[in-house]
Amino acid sequence: MYLGIEIGGTKLQLAVGAGDGGEWVGFERRDVDISRGAEGILGQIREAGRKLLDAHPVQRIGIGFGGPVVQQAGRVITSHQVAGWDDHQLVAWCAEHLGLPAVLGNDCDCAALAEARFGAGQGSATVFFVTVGTGIGGGLVIDGILHGQGRPAVAEIGHLRPGVSADSPAATVESYAAGPGIVGTARAQLDLAGCDPLARAQVLQRCGGDLDRLTVQVLAELATEGHLIARTALATATITLGWAIAQVIAITAADTIVVGGGVSLIGDAGFFQPLRAEVARYLFPPLEGTYQVVPAALGEGVVVHGALALAAGTPHLVRKPGR
Repeated sequence: MYLGIEIGGTKLQLAVGAGDGGEWVGFERRDVDISRGAEGILGQIREAGRKLLDAHPVQRIGIGFGGPVVQQAGRVITSHQVAGWDDHQLVAWCAEHLGLPAVLGNDCDCAALAEARFGAGQGSATVFFVTVGTGIGGGLVIDGILHGQGRPAVAEIGHLRPGVSADSPAATVESYAAGPGIVGTARAQLDLAGCDPLARAQVLQRCGGDLDRLTVQVLAELATEGHLIARTALATATITLGWAIAQVIAITAADTIVVGGGVSLIGDAGFFQPLRAEVARYLFPPLEGTYQVVPAALGEGVVVHGALALAAGTPHLVRKPGR
């Protein structure tokens, strides 16, 4: 048995399991109070972790952290949501406070590992995972092994620059295709002096008169009704992300692209169908028909499953025939 921990900016999840994608034998969840910083989360881990460790025989801990880490050193670099994590020796902290060895990974890498071994990419030789939400992250798993362990960054599809003219660090795939980028594209059009008053009024009506409450979900609903600005914002996102995924396929020859995150929940017609069309448009022709773009399968527990797999350390790969 292993203890898997997900440390995010809004939630903390801990589970005990075998690290093979099966059911957990113990689970604890806590909401994160950002105002308490890292020390508040560490206190929650100590309390919830000890509760699980007292109830189950655990050999090792796996951690999926919501931010950049130095895996080999067991060190958190920083968190972009919660203060107090800078240069934190999290693996050493686990040894001191929970009494067990631990392995540390980035949360997106953990999610990639879980989807490749146990989820939508199970059985595929090369799986690239993309999460599209507030930001865009990626993870690459080859033959059941997470690629780039020990490197400071890997598979950062969201930080690709979309085209040679994108010479500003702010001009990234994430800035166009993540949730805030999609909303930002729509807001820019709505704020133009020549914006159709009716189009603006329709959006304001859905937002209770406050454009600060505009969300991707609202835009998705408007797009299905034919709202031009909403459709354009979503199209910009799927074009940009589709281009980026096509570049990934050209370099890695990934046979399965798994896409998760809040934006992907728009659904098949509004997100996956146009995304697949854009991937096909930009794809290196010899790779046509050699890949699939599919929704993530493991839901909210994906990072914990990946953290448990990290702790277990052994690949669980069964390839599908013909892939």
